[in-house]
Amino acid sequence: MRDLVLLSILPFVIYATIKRPFIGIGLWIWTALFFPNAWVYGMAGNLRYNLLFTSFAILSYLLSKDKPKFVLGGLGALVLLFFAWTTVSTAMSVGLPERSWDIWVRFSKVITLFLFVILVLNKKLHIDFFLWCVVLSVGFYANLEALKFVASGGGHKISGLSGHVLGDRNELAVAFVMTLPICYYLLGEYRNRSRVIAIGLLGTMGLLVAGIIGTQSRGGFIALAGFGAYFFFKSKHKFIFLILSGILILGLAQLVSAEWISRMDTINAADDDASFMGRVVAWKLSFILAMQNPFFGGGFKSLEYFPVWSSLSQHFFQYDWFYTGDALPNTKFGRAAHSIYFQVLGEQGFAGLAIFLACLGGAFMKAGRITRKVRRLNGPAWISSLSTMLQLCLFAFALGGAALSFAYFELFYAIIALLILLEARVLPAALKQQSSTPVTNSDVRQ
Repeated sequence: MRDLVLLSILPFVIYATIKRPFIGIGLWIWTALFFPNAWVYGMAGNLRYNLLFTSFAILSYLLSKDKPKFVLGGLGALVLLFFAWTTVSTAMSVGLPERSWDIWVRFSKVITLFLFVILVLNKKLHIDFFLWCVVLSVGFYANLEALKFVASGGGHKISGLSGHVLGDRNELAVAFVMTLPICYYLLGEYRNRSRVIAIGLLGTMGLLVAGIIGTQSRGGFIALAGFGAYFFFKSKHKFIFLILSGILILGLAQLVSAEWISRMDTINAADDDASFMGRVVAWKLSFILAMQNPFFGGGFKSLEYFPVWSSLSQHFFQYDWFYTGDALPNTKFGRAAHSIYFQVLGEQGFAGLAIFLACLGGAFMKAGRITRKVRRLNGPAWISSLSTMLQLCLFAFALGGAALSFAYFELFYAIIALLILLEARVLPAALKQQSSTPVTNSDVRQ
């Protein structure tokens, strides 16, 4: 039945994509984060939906007559520099070449999406549609899994779809946290237009939180706690936020198990947690990898290549100041870095890490700069709201990613693209339109 429904609407969706390139960009991120093939079982499962919508989105853009002026700026140039850096590091990889180039190809698709977000999206409608596609991918999965978690009384353990970019439950939890501020922005924009949409978004936000708890991810929980504190600091309705948070906490407290509480307690005793200290070992080996290849690093997935892992382990005791407790490198297989920072350090070297941090920090500061500029010039409130929420997304990514190998996540680079076009294209156009709108007597009285 799912196959028939999906295949029946596919021609209409393709037609809409050809007519409106921004629809294709939205479906591009939707298929990347939703993974439609995992939801169908018959002939519809053989189609490569992401490639299909990507191809038609690019074709539609090339055929369109009124193309927005391309804007990139310093931050966009940094992203492209980072991609160029990964290209060189891949060519010089000390890991398994086939595996390194496979990840490079995946990352090249992420950067292609980054570029086409800037090339195509041009107005509020385009941006809102793109964000709705994020909510209807990550948010939909959170709704479904969190409802199972609640219905099972907390017994259902939430994990990602096998073979998907969000297949790991820890990465899924951070994606859930990053989707929360997007939902909040859309709630502010659409709550007065439809009560159904407002209730749906409020419910999705509650279920996203439940989904984070259901993953039993410590990194996700830390990201959620940090997000909550930062959101409280940014919010204009702190009292309402505290009341709603209290209700949600009381409700979820009935669902968490002793296992969950025990797992979260290990955050306070990291030295005694074998799993966490195993990650610290991987961080140290990533550092050693960067010390041996300081400029370009070891290349994608080089740390997980056991011959490299084994070779690095022989130098494990050279840096005594890098504390790992009693934990030692695994002697049977290599592990991932389990940190966006150490992941990039080991794979792209110290210079690559500097570029990555410049992208992350530059995007965070750009979001704040947009918010301040809108308020100073009395610009459109929706742009200020969106830039603040995108800043919260970046904060959640930076905090939750500290314990995850998640540096090349699509949504992170898409958010950077949105901030670039907000500052360089959307805000100037909105301010220009605002200044050219004649002031009426009723406006003066207001």
